[in-house]
Amino acid sequence: MKSGGPLATTVIVVYKNSMSHLIQSLLLIILSLFHQTPDGLEIPKITNPSAVVAHTNYTLQYDERYEQADWVAYELTKKEADGRVKRKDDFREDPFVMTGSADLSDYRRSGFDRGHLAPAGDMKFSAKAMDESFFMSNMSPQRPGFNRGIWKELETLVRRWAEENGSLYIVTGPVLNKKYYPTIGKDKVAVPEYYYKVLLDDTEPVLKGIGFLIPNKKCDDPVEDYAVTIDKVEKVTGLDFFPKLPDPEEEKIESRINLSLWDFPKE
Repeated sequence: MKSGGPLATTVIVVYKNSMSHLIQSLLLIILSLFHQTPDGLEIPKITNPSAVVAHTNYTLQYDERYEQADWVAYELTKKEADGRVKRKDDFREDPFVMTGSADLSDYRRSGFDRGHLAPAGDMKFSAKAMDESFFMSNMSPQRPGFNRGIWKELETLVRRWAEENGSLYIVTGPVLNKKYYPTIGKDKVAVPEYYYKVLLDDTEPVLKGIGFLIPNKKCDDPVEDYAVTIDKVEKVTGLDFFPKLPDPEEEKIESRINLSLWDFPKE
Protein backbone atom coordinates (compact mmCIF):
# COMPACT_ATOMS: atom_id res chain seq x y z
CA MET A 1 0.00 0.00 0.00
CA LYS A 2 1.37 3.41 -1.00
CA SER A 3 1.83 5.99 1.72
CA GLY A 4 1.06 9.66 1.31
CA GLY A 5 -0.36 11.17 -1.85
CA PRO A 6 -1.15 14.68 -3.13
CA LEU A 7 -2.51 15.80 0.25
CA ALA A 8 0.53 14.49 2.13
CA THR A 9 2.86 16.16 -0.37
CA THR A 10 1.02 19.46 0.05
CA VAL A 11 1.27 19.24 3.83
CA ILE A 12 5.02 18.59 3.60
CA VAL A 13 5.55 21.54 1.25
CA VAL A 14 3.50 23.87 3.49
CA TYR A 15 5.43 22.63 6.53
CA LYS A 16 8.78 23.27 4.84
CA ASN A 17 7.73 26.74 3.72
CA SER A 18 6.46 27.57 7.22
CA MET A 19 9.70 26.38 8.80
CA SER A 20 11.72 28.42 6.29
CA HIS A 21 9.68 31.51 7.10
CA LEU A 22 10.04 30.87 10.84
CA ILE A 23 13.81 30.46 10.59
CA GLN A 24 14.10 33.66 8.53
CA SER A 25 11.97 35.55 11.07
CA LEU A 26 14.08 34.27 13.97
CA LEU A 27 17.28 35.33 12.20
CA LEU A 28 15.89 38.82 11.64
CA ILE A 29 14.89 39.07 15.32
CA ILE A 30 18.39 38.01 16.36
CA LEU A 31 19.92 40.59 14.01
CA SER A 32 17.66 43.27 15.44
CA LEU A 33 18.93 42.55 18.95
CA PHE A 34 22.40 43.54 17.84
CA HIS A 35 21.15 46.48 15.77
CA GLN A 36 22.77 49.78 16.55
CA THR A 37 21.30 53.02 15.29
CA PRO A 38 23.87 54.61 12.98
CA ASP A 39 25.01 58.04 14.09
CA GLY A 40 27.17 59.37 11.27
CA LEU A 41 26.85 62.98 10.18
CA GLU A 42 25.17 61.84 6.96
CA ILE A 43 22.22 60.17 8.74
CA PRO A 44 18.93 62.14 8.58
CA LYS A 45 16.59 62.25 11.55
CA ILE A 46 15.38 58.66 11.90
CA THR A 47 11.61 58.30 12.07
CA ASN A 48 11.36 54.49 12.05
CA PRO A 49 14.35 52.83 13.79
CA SER A 50 13.18 49.28 13.01
CA ALA A 51 13.24 50.10 9.28
CA VAL A 52 16.84 51.33 9.26
CA VAL A 53 19.39 49.05 7.57
CA ALA A 54 23.12 49.75 7.74
CA HIS A 55 25.11 48.18 4.91
CA THR A 56 28.87 48.41 4.42
CA ASN A 57 28.98 51.89 2.94
CA TYR A 58 25.42 53.15 3.00
CA THR A 59 22.47 53.27 5.38
CA LEU A 60 18.82 53.41 4.43
CA GLN A 61 15.41 53.74 6.00
CA TYR A 62 12.92 51.50 4.22
CA ASP A 63 9.29 52.55 3.77
CA GLU A 64 7.04 49.52 3.45
CA ARG A 65 4.13 51.66 2.25
CA TYR A 66 5.99 52.47 -0.97
CA GLU A 67 8.33 49.42 -1.11
CA GLN A 68 11.49 51.51 -1.35
CA ALA A 69 13.78 53.61 0.82
CA ASP A 70 12.78 57.01 2.21
CA TRP A 71 16.47 57.87 2.09
CA VAL A 72 19.88 56.37 1.46
CA ALA A 73 22.83 58.06 3.18
CA TYR A 74 26.60 57.66 3.04
CA GLU A 75 29.91 59.47 3.02
CA LEU A 76 31.93 59.42 -0.19
CA THR A 77 35.63 60.15 0.14
CA LYS A 78 38.11 61.13 -2.55
CA LYS A 79 39.72 57.68 -2.43
CA GLU A 80 36.38 55.87 -2.63
CA ALA A 81 35.23 58.01 -5.56
CA ASP A 82 38.25 56.76 -7.50
CA GLY A 83 37.49 53.06 -6.92
CA ARG A 84 38.23 50.44 -9.54
CA VAL A 85 35.97 47.48 -8.64
CA LYS A 86 33.98 46.33 -11.67
CA ARG A 87 30.20 46.59 -11.70
CA LYS A 88 28.23 43.35 -11.26
CA ASP A 89 24.50 43.52 -11.93
CA ASP A 90 23.45 41.16 -9.13
CA PHE A 91 20.02 42.66 -8.38
CA ARG A 92 18.29 40.81 -5.52
CA GLU A 93 16.06 41.21 -2.48
CA ASP A 94 17.53 42.76 0.64
CA PRO A 95 17.49 40.10 3.40
CA PHE A 96 18.03 42.75 6.08
CA VAL A 97 14.74 44.58 5.45
CA MET A 98 12.54 43.09 8.17
CA THR A 99 9.29 43.67 6.29
CA GLY A 100 10.73 42.30 3.04
CA SER A 101 11.97 44.43 0.17
CA ALA A 102 10.70 44.65 -3.39
CA ASP A 103 12.02 41.98 -5.74
CA LEU A 104 13.11 41.65 -9.35
CA SER A 105 9.71 40.53 -10.61
CA ASP A 106 8.17 43.86 -9.57
CA TYR A 107 10.18 45.67 -12.24
CA ARG A 108 9.94 43.05 -14.97
CA ARG A 109 8.21 44.40 -18.11
CA SER A 110 7.20 47.54 -16.17
CA GLY A 111 8.96 49.97 -18.50
CA PHE A 112 10.92 51.39 -15.54
CA ASP A 113 14.60 51.02 -14.71
CA ARG A 114 15.78 49.62 -11.39
CA GLY A 115 17.26 53.00 -10.52
CA HIS A 116 20.04 53.06 -7.95
CA LEU A 117 19.74 55.53 -5.08
CA ALA A 118 23.29 54.96 -3.83
CA PRO A 119 24.92 54.53 -7.26
CA ALA A 120 27.08 51.53 -8.09
CA GLY A 121 29.63 54.05 -9.35
CA ASP A 122 30.07 55.31 -5.78
CA MET A 123 30.67 51.79 -4.48
CA LYS A 124 33.67 50.82 -6.61
CA PHE A 125 36.04 51.03 -3.67
CA SER A 126 35.27 47.48 -2.47
CA ALA A 127 33.71 44.30 -3.83
CA LYS A 128 31.35 44.05 -0.85
CA ALA A 129 30.09 47.61 -1.17
CA MET A 130 29.53 47.06 -4.90
CA ASP A 131 27.68 43.82 -4.21
CA GLU A 132 25.41 45.39 -1.60
CA SER A 133 24.57 48.33 -3.84
CA PHE A 134 22.41 45.93 -5.90
CA PHE A 135 19.99 45.12 -3.08
CA MET A 136 16.48 45.98 -4.23
CA SER A 137 16.07 48.22 -1.17
CA ASN A 138 18.50 50.56 -2.95
CA MET A 139 16.31 50.69 -6.09
CA SER A 140 13.43 52.89 -7.14
CA PRO A 141 11.36 52.87 -10.36
CA GLN A 142 12.98 55.43 -12.62
CA ARG A 143 12.03 56.29 -16.16
CA PRO A 144 14.84 55.29 -18.55
CA GLY A 145 15.29 58.84 -19.86
CA PHE A 146 15.78 60.08 -16.31
CA ASN A 147 17.96 57.26 -14.97
CA ARG A 148 20.28 57.17 -17.96
CA GLY A 149 20.25 60.92 -18.47
CA ILE A 150 20.24 63.71 -15.90
CA TRP A 151 20.37 61.36 -12.87
CA LYS A 152 23.51 59.72 -14.23
CA GLU A 153 24.99 63.16 -14.96
CA LEU A 154 24.38 64.24 -11.38
CA GLU A 155 25.90 61.04 -9.96
CA THR A 156 29.03 61.56 -12.06
CA LEU A 157 29.22 65.19 -10.96
CA VAL A 158 28.94 64.22 -7.29
CA ARG A 159 31.89 61.83 -7.61
CA ARG A 160 33.96 64.63 -9.12
CA TRP A 161 32.98 66.96 -6.30
CA ALA A 162 33.94 64.31 -3.72
CA GLU A 163 37.40 64.14 -5.31
CA GLU A 164 37.72 67.93 -5.41
CA ASN A 165 36.55 68.49 -1.83
CA GLY A 166 38.10 65.44 -0.17
CA SER A 167 34.76 63.96 0.89
CA LEU A 168 31.03 64.60 0.79
CA TYR A 169 28.09 63.51 2.91
CA ILE A 170 25.27 62.41 0.60
CA VAL A 171 21.59 61.68 1.15
CA THR A 172 19.39 60.70 -1.77
CA GLY A 173 15.99 59.22 -2.42
CA PRO A 174 12.52 59.53 -3.90
CA VAL A 175 10.09 62.28 -2.98
CA LEU A 176 7.19 60.38 -1.37
CA ASN A 177 4.88 63.03 0.03
CA LYS A 178 1.51 61.75 -1.24
CA LYS A 179 -0.69 58.90 -0.09
CA TYR A 180 -1.23 57.39 -3.52
CA TYR A 181 1.14 56.89 -6.46
CA PRO A 182 1.02 54.70 -9.56
CA THR A 183 2.61 51.35 -8.71
CA ILE A 184 4.39 48.48 -10.43
CA GLY A 185 4.59 44.77 -9.63
CA LYS A 186 2.84 42.50 -7.16
CA ASP A 187 4.44 44.36 -4.26
CA LYS A 188 2.97 47.64 -5.54
CA VAL A 189 6.21 49.62 -5.72
CA ALA A 190 5.33 53.32 -5.89
CA VAL A 191 6.55 55.33 -8.89
CA PRO A 192 7.84 58.69 -7.57
CA GLU A 193 7.31 61.93 -9.47
CA TYR A 194 10.55 63.48 -8.19
CA TYR A 195 13.91 62.49 -6.73
CA TYR A 196 16.17 64.46 -4.44
CA LYS A 197 19.84 64.53 -3.55
CA VAL A 198 21.44 66.65 -0.82
CA LEU A 199 25.17 67.14 -0.30
CA LEU A 200 27.23 68.44 2.60
CA ASP A 201 30.88 69.47 2.54
CA ASP A 202 31.87 70.08 6.16
CA THR A 203 35.59 70.59 5.53
CA GLU A 204 37.46 73.86 5.60
CA PRO A 205 38.01 76.37 4.13
CA VAL A 206 34.35 76.64 3.02
CA LEU A 207 31.53 74.67 4.62
CA LYS A 208 28.72 74.32 2.12
CA GLY A 209 25.62 72.39 1.17
CA ILE A 210 23.38 71.98 -1.85
CA GLY A 211 20.21 70.14 -2.79
CA PHE A 212 18.59 68.94 -6.00
CA LEU A 213 14.97 68.20 -6.91
CA ILE A 214 14.55 66.56 -10.30
CA PRO A 215 11.38 65.21 -11.96
CA ASN A 216 11.30 61.52 -12.86
CA LYS A 217 11.42 62.07 -16.61
CA LYS A 218 13.86 62.89 -19.39
CA CYS A 219 15.30 66.34 -18.65
CA ASP A 220 17.36 68.31 -21.15
CA ASP A 221 18.14 71.28 -18.91
CA PRO A 222 21.52 71.64 -17.18
CA VAL A 223 21.84 69.92 -13.80
CA GLU A 224 22.39 73.24 -12.02
CA ASP A 225 18.88 74.35 -13.04
CA TYR A 226 17.54 71.84 -10.51
CA ALA A 227 19.73 73.01 -7.64
CA VAL A 228 17.87 74.21 -4.54
CA THR A 229 18.59 74.84 -0.87
CA ILE A 230 18.61 71.88 1.49
CA ASP A 231 15.79 73.62 3.36
CA LYS A 232 13.70 73.39 0.19
CA VAL A 233 14.28 69.63 -0.05
CA GLU A 234 13.36 69.26 3.63
CA LYS A 235 10.12 71.15 3.05
CA VAL A 236 9.16 68.97 0.08
CA THR A 237 10.12 65.62 1.63
CA GLY A 238 9.35 66.21 5.30
CA LEU A 239 12.82 64.87 6.18
CA ASP A 240 15.39 66.48 8.47
CA PHE A 241 18.87 66.32 6.96
CA PHE A 242 22.17 66.59 8.84
CA PRO A 243 20.56 67.00 12.29
CA LYS A 244 23.91 66.38 14.02
CA LEU A 245 25.33 69.66 12.76
CA PRO A 246 25.42 72.41 15.40
CA ASP A 247 22.18 74.40 15.00
CA PRO A 248 23.75 77.70 13.83
CA GLU A 249 25.90 75.84 11.31
CA GLU A 250 22.97 73.73 10.09
CA GLU A 251 20.75 76.78 9.63
CA LYS A 252 23.44 78.65 7.69
CA ILE A 253 24.34 75.75 5.38
CA GLU A 254 20.80 74.57 4.69
CA SER A 255 19.15 77.94 4.11
CA ARG A 256 21.58 79.20 1.47
CA ILE A 257 22.83 78.08 -1.91
CA ASN A 258 25.89 79.47 -3.65
CA LEU A 259 26.34 77.82 -7.04
CA SER A 260 29.74 79.44 -7.49
CA LEU A 261 31.08 77.17 -4.73
CA TRP A 262 30.26 74.10 -6.81
CA ASP A 263 32.14 73.36 -10.00
CA PHE A 264 29.34 72.81 -12.50
CA PRO A 265 30.17 71.84 -16.09
CA LYS A 266 30.64 74.75 -18.43
CA GLU A 267 28.33 74.83 -21.43
